[in-house]
Order: sequence, then structure tokens, then C-alpha cells
Amino acid sequence: MHRPRRRDRGLARRVRPERARRESSQRTTTGADVVLVGYFSAKQKDFETLMASAFAELTARGAQVVVQIVQRRGVSDGGVRKMGLPYSSRTLLSYGKVREVAQACDQANADAVVFVASLTGRQQRVLTAMLGRPAVSLSDILTAD
Repeated sequence: MHRPRRRDRGLARRVRPERARRESSQRTTTGADVVLVGYFSAKQKDFETLMASAFAELTARGAQVVVQIVQRRGVSDGGVRKMGLPYSSRTLLSYGKVREVAQACDQANADAVVFVASLTGRQQRVLTAMLGRPAVSLSDILTAD
């Protein structure tokens, strides 16, 4: 006889409170070496300006940006149709780019990874696990003040 799958409610989706999320993002960047990652569509022509302003915001908060990485979407012919969508809803970036970010973090001995794009809670958890260091979005850092 088939028994329905029972999900443990206690382990299902533990969402940190917003205050704890802001405090952890503030601790992540203060005095830390960070890798800055930008995800932009081909429609956004001023991505270099956005990366420069993110760099300035992080340095103003005491972080040292050691590496900058950009993922462009829709530059190739195949990607034009899907420009508004992330490469992966799980990681935001393509798998190869996540490996590139992890390698850059290891080489630079970075303490955290800061994404210019907003990350969902799931994306933060998955990227933190894959990269081996905290992954936070710039918007979380800016709202922490």
C-alpha cells in the first residue's frame, strides 16, 4: 500500500528574520575581502557604471573588493529570447560562472561574495553552500544601514 510522503514541518523552510539577515550582511562586508559579481542583460548598456557604483558603496562600508566578475545575458543569439530570465533560478548564474566565481574566491582568499542583483533566500543558501563563503546581495547590505 502506498503511503503519502510526509514532510517534516520543523525542517521545512527556515527563513531567517529580516533583522538577522541585515546584521549578517553587515558583518559580512565590514573589513572583509569580497568578490563582486554582477548579472546583467544585454539590454543594460551601463553595466560598467553599475559595477563601479557597487564598488564604491562596498569600499565606503569598509570592504575591499578583490575581484569583479560580470555575467552578461543575451549577448549571444540564443540568449536574446531569454534575456529577462536568470540562467538558473537556483543560482542566478550559469553553472560555469559559479565555478569561475568559486575559483576566483579561492585564489583571492575572499571572505564573502556580493551580488549586484537581488538574491532570493534560496539563492543565498545555495550559493553560500556552493561557494563556501557567505553570498549576499548588495541591496541587503545597503538596507542594513
